[in-house]
Amino acid sequence: MNTARTTSFSAQPPRRPSLPERRISRRLSALSSAEHGQNGAQTGSTEHEFTEEIEKIKRYEDFTTIDWVQDVAREQLRRRARRKENAGFFERDGHLGWRRKLWDSYDAGQAWIVVTLVGAAIGLNAAFLNIVTEWLSDVKLGYCTTAFYLNEDFCCWGEDTCDDWHRWTSLWPVNYFLYFVFSIIFALTSASLVKAYAPYAAGSGISEIKCIIAGFVMKGFLGFWTLLIKSICLPLAIASGLSVGKEGPSVHYAVCTGNVISKFFDKYKRNAAKTREILSACAAAGVAVAFGSPIGGVLFSLEEMSSYFPLKTMWRSYFCALVATAVLAAMNPFRTGQLVMFEVRYDRSWHFFEIIFFIFIGVFGGLYGAFVMKWNLRAQAFRKKYLSKYAILEATLLAAATALLCYPNMFLRIDMTEAMEKLFLECEGGHDYDGLCEKNNRWSMVLSLLFATVMRTFLVIISYGCKVPAGIFVPSMAIGASFGRMIGILVQALHEAFPHSNFFAACEPDVPCITPGTYAFLGAAAALSGIMHITVSVVVIMFELTGALTYILPTMIVVGVTKAVSERFGKGGIADRMIWFNGFPFLDNKEEHTFGVPVSQVMTSEVTSLPSSGLNLRSLESIMSQNRYQGFPIVEDRTTKALIGYIGRTELRYAIDRAKKEGFISPNAKCFFTQPDSTAVQTPSTAAPSVTFDAIESVTGQQSVDFSRFIDPTPLAVHPRLPLETVMELFKKMGPRVILIDYRGRLAGLVTVKDCLKYQFKVEAHETTRDDSILDERHERLWGIMNRAADWIADKVMSVSGGRIKLGGSGSSPGLLQSDTMDPRDQLSPIRASHHAILDGTEDDDAGVELQNR
Repeated sequence: MNTARTTSFSAQPPRRPSLPERRISRRLSALSSAEHGQNGAQTGSTEHEFTEEIEKIKRYEDFTTIDWVQDVAREQLRRRARRKENAGFFERDGHLGWRRKLWDSYDAGQAWIVVTLVGAAIGLNAAFLNIVTEWLSDVKLGYCTTAFYLNEDFCCWGEDTCDDWHRWTSLWPVNYFLYFVFSIIFALTSASLVKAYAPYAAGSGISEIKCIIAGFVMKGFLGFWTLLIKSICLPLAIASGLSVGKEGPSVHYAVCTGNVISKFFDKYKRNAAKTREILSACAAAGVAVAFGSPIGGVLFSLEEMSSYFPLKTMWRSYFCALVATAVLAAMNPFRTGQLVMFEVRYDRSWHFFEIIFFIFIGVFGGLYGAFVMKWNLRAQAFRKKYLSKYAILEATLLAAATALLCYPNMFLRIDMTEAMEKLFLECEGGHDYDGLCEKNNRWSMVLSLLFATVMRTFLVIISYGCKVPAGIFVPSMAIGASFGRMIGILVQALHEAFPHSNFFAACEPDVPCITPGTYAFLGAAAALSGIMHITVSVVVIMFELTGALTYILPTMIVVGVTKAVSERFGKGGIADRMIWFNGFPFLDNKEEHTFGVPVSQVMTSEVTSLPSSGLNLRSLESIMSQNRYQGFPIVEDRTTKALIGYIGRTELRYAIDRAKKEGFISPNAKCFFTQPDSTAVQTPSTAAPSVTFDAIESVTGQQSVDFSRFIDPTPLAVHPRLPLETVMELFKKMGPRVILIDYRGRLAGLVTVKDCLKYQFKVEAHETTRDDSILDERHERLWGIMNRAADWIADKVMSVSGGRIKLGGSGSSPGLLQSDTMDPRDQLSPIRASHHAILDGTEDDDAGVELQNR
């Protein structure tokens, strides 16, 4: 008897098929007809139906990478199904009805509808956050007698001397104490909300978004709860006085907005490639509303955020940034027509002799970025190892220490955006802040600015990364502005001391020669470029902030010098370093490598493969339970290892579960991954896995199962001697999850992004050997000092209170501010050459990371 491999053998009498079986039978008949060239329109509809069914079950697994090759193939399948459906309309009716034309127009215009809605929502949210942040920052210092909800600027609107704004008391120690209490309350509230409802709302989010746009999946990171908690807690974190900014988190909540809104549209709900375009556009809009710079936002998304940025994405990013900026301008949150508080206009030009000082500011920006990145990563390592369970307590204590240290200094006491506004302004025109422009206070201002620069740098190092919404853009710009203003004051003093020197011959008489505010402006640009390692977008952002064409050349000089100095201390800005620190699988398009080795030296040779026939169901499930790989190569047999295809873990799990649900299958049932009776090799129209899944027979006692419909018959495979650099370019440009290594038709191994990163960091570690044991020892010593200090404070408080107040020390139970709920990112480790924790999509689970998908 000639039977197919999927034939079931059963001794039981035949029974009438159930309703689900009849539906499966009809689907199978349609597929069979299509294979013989019949019923083409029905085939497209059936394939589309199966694709949607598997997508609803599969979705994108958490902490894995999206295979962009498969994602594009699925979208092409949907398009073919729609074209065949439209062709059926033509054949039946001769023309498409107006409803179908209207639906097609809506489907084509969904992108612009989504971009418009997202841009408007981002603009509204930015205006709300600006207003709330300014009021919370001012309420620490005083209140408005006419209306408590007004901040100081609105309370004193249009008045030279303001009688409506009052300090809390006339005693500065009491004001100092209230400032301290408000800072603690704001930080405690922000950290508690983040910890309880959305751990992913902590931090900046830029490094994670770069990986998500590249294809890394982090469920919940762009969800509604993250958006809500980030929007609520960001003003609280800024107002607490912590040395963190809102510009980085602006990108995060903007991308969250785009992700939430786009999910209401089918085109983006089912296709990650389309969603990636919206996320790139949202990143541009986030920077646009943060700096009032729509063009700078688009360039930032192109330069820093997106690994894939086609022309249509640039146009949509521009439109989204335009809508967001227009809505923000219509809201006019500062009632001055300015989009950001530190927007400024200069009416004086610069002189060529000042280039020397501009270069010095650029050098400072590069050194600042290298210094902060080095020590902040060490602080992050200490925080991840010892302080993960004390996130709320850490943020509260940081806010308390910041308040104690910053209140005495006039530049540290106020909000950083307000400080930049004061430092950017020219001295002429009544723009003075507590004697900043007075000659008598010049040297005291220099010392105050120097202290502000040093103290703010220290606070940024220890604060960036704590578990509240925290950016590093504005803190860095504030540090650069204070340093630049200090240099400007010194240059101004030098000019006044030697007015007739040939060095200052270009200065005109009776006209101010040196404008210290421009030095502050250039210092802010240098620090921002130094910490992020971006150039073009910084120049455009600073130009849009000032609107002064005359200062484009100085800005380009400063940023160019900063970039040159920064590159001497390592590649990549703080976002790239955080990607490495968290162990995310990300290959940067900006990096170029020359390894000079074939991919065979990097690939995984011991591969768990599946034979095309002869494997029973029990053995297959045992293989799946013993490892957590995301897919398995299919070979003809394990001796010859002739490569046939590749099957994903999700597809295989789905096929097994569906077969079990439809009918009883013996554990000894044979599993086949190839069509048994096909003599000719079918060449698919696209190099993509077949996701038109065949209905599995559901007769009692089934003895064989055909999985051939579930495999990818044309996986991406390369020769073992292909250079590693070329394989890395394939990962960057095409975005596959895995690349198979095929030698003369036989499976030799496979390579993933993780394998490439492991080898990259192995080479870098060999070139720059570093002993981390000394650093670990110092961390351990610091943690011991902190424990002893905490125990001493707890004992003193208990003795003073007579035992009524007990603080949780090292030997007592956890206090209220200690939590067992941890940020999932705290479970990850930096990428090492020997010991690493890179998540690349070959793992099925998340290595113990508990993720919240709210």
